Amino acid sequence: MNLFWEIVGYIAGLCTATVFLPQTIKTIREKNVKGLSLFTYTIYITGMVAWTAYGFYLHSVQMVLFNSISLIFAIIIAYMIIKYRD
Repeated sequence: MNLFWEIVGYIAGLCTATVFLPQTIKTIREKNVKGLSLFTYTIYITGMVAWTAYGFYLHSVQMVLFNSISLIFAIIIAYMIIKYRD
């Protein structure tokens, strides 16, 4: 594969994998889950599991790596929603 597109893939993966990092840090620090939807995170987690499995099927390092990172952040937030909801 062309090096340029490999780099684009890693940049895209890094951006999408870390998009939930600020929310995860904020939720852990503040323990405030108001406005966060468990249903939304459940759907997102399901999607990340599917994308990760698909990445394994395709032998795609980027898909497995970055979707796994996204999955970890989403699971942490979902756990916090369950733990700290009213």
